[in-house]
Amino acid sequence: MSNIYSVAVDGPSGAGKSTLSKEVAKELGIVYVDTGAIYRTIGYYIFTQGIDPKDERAVTAVLPEVQVDMRYGADGLQRMFLGGTDVTEKIRLPEISMYASAVSAIPAVRAFLLEMQRDMARRSSVIMDGRDIGTVVLPNAQVKIFLCADVQVRARRRTLELEQRGTPKPYEQVLEEMEQRDWADSHRSAAPLRPAEDAVVVDTTNMDFAQSKDAILQVIRRRTQP
Repeated sequence: MSNIYSVAVDGPSGAGKSTLSKEVAKELGIVYVDTGAIYRTIGYYIFTQGIDPKDERAVTAVLPEVQVDMRYGADGLQRMFLGGTDVTEKIRLPEISMYASAVSAIPAVRAFLLEMQRDMARRSSVIMDGRDIGTVVLPNAQVKIFLCADVQVRARRRTLELEQRGTPKPYEQVLEEMEQRDWADSHRSAAPLRPAEDAVVVDTTNMDFAQSKDAILQVIRRRTQP
């Protein structure tokens, strides 16, 4: 596995894409790219400017002034910068999720970030997660995984995660927001959420974290080893 290769991990909100991809990257010694964080950074900027994230013309107009930068800390984790300021924690606020979903449906935003993402995959072996990595961003990725789980299971996991982060939310609210996000992501006209034709579907509904990680590693090793 000395050659450069790409792993595309797609799936709905709360499927565990980021957490699992991060751990898999660490185990394989490759770069982890959380594309959701990049869209969240754009969403956060739109939020701070008081712009309606669904106003395509207004969002497109401010793109030239958005300075998004991705750096890796001493811990190897990805940190997001907006205009030189570290916004890694701020982009995880619950209200930014809907902003990220809305701006990611705008073709101009996707085009703005596409080359940035592809360039990372050209420079080193990556595991990249998002919603259209295998279908649009890295259509030639050697490994494509579609990670999914029952929406109620995903909502329970997210509720626990928000609790641990100190930003608790009722399960019913998390579930409702997740169902709305699923619908918006799979029905948008620009790069809707769907498995790539050659993706391996990994359903983690009845798996714990270790089993899910192992399932992903098995798929990657099968596809990348001669």
